Amino acid sequence: MDENRERLMREIMAADFTIIDLNLYLDTHPNDFRAIMLRNNFINRSVMLRNEYECMYGPINAQLSMSKCPWQWIKSPWPWE
Repeated sequence: MDENRERLMREIMAADFTIIDLNLYLDTHPNDFRAIMLRNNFINRSVMLRNEYECMYGPINAQLSMSKCPWQWIKSPWPWE
């Protein structure tokens, strides 16, 4: 895996982890405006990074990926390779 591809994947995973962590926090602190804004910012960051990754390297997962014919998901390398 090339260096930029690895960096993008790490950044996506970090943003997604932060979103999950903030979701859990907001379950017990639903009125924390700062946490909600922070979560929304990380969602925007994750979407931006995913779009960048997918434009350069292909889909990250099959469930949300659009494909042309033939089915593109089976092309390697897969995101975890």
